[in-house]
Amino acid sequence: MLLAEIIEKRRAVFPDQYNDRPIEKEILHEILSAANWAPTHKRTEPWRFKVMLGESKFALGKFLAEKYKETTPKSSEFKCGKIERKFRKSACVIAICCQFDPKKSLPEWEEIAATAMAVQNMWLVCTELGIGSYWSTPETMKFFGEFAQLSEGEKCLGFFYMGYFDESMPEGKRNSSIEEKTEWIG
Repeated sequence: MLLAEIIEKRRAVFPDQYNDRPIEKEILHEILSAANWAPTHKRTEPWRFKVMLGESKFALGKFLAEKYKETTPKSSEFKCGKIERKFRKSACVIAICCQFDPKKSLPEWEEIAATAMAVQNMWLVCTELGIGSYWSTPETMKFFGEFAQLSEGEKCLGFFYMGYFDESMPEGKRNSSIEEKTEWIG
């Protein structure tokens, strides 16, 4: 498949769509290695990933469901169950983290943009390999540092859920063409 085709086929595939097939560590390493080739200003390479499989994945789901319950005045058992189910249904969950420079030598948005490009690289490799994936940014991600050790200046930007899936994905569409979003100057 050509890169342009992979880009057009990339979709958010949600944990409820995943089957029970595990993702091998070699495949996870290939996906993470692609992330490491994202562009980065001043070669800071700010992306950091915490990979959870098996029991650690279940424990994080339970932890985040409890945090949701503790911090949400009108929390529901349904929502808590949904949070935990995402982690149970996923073959792998990766915490997407960004290491910010304590000296602030670069604007934070540049480090976030570099990390987002690293995640896009992962997402494209997942698409090529037939692995569904989805980047979620729940409010409870701010508590991730209570679950796993974060370095000084490191912040969780969300979770990347992954799993094989059986159903075919719908054709992609955009609300408007690139011509409507492009202005040629000069």
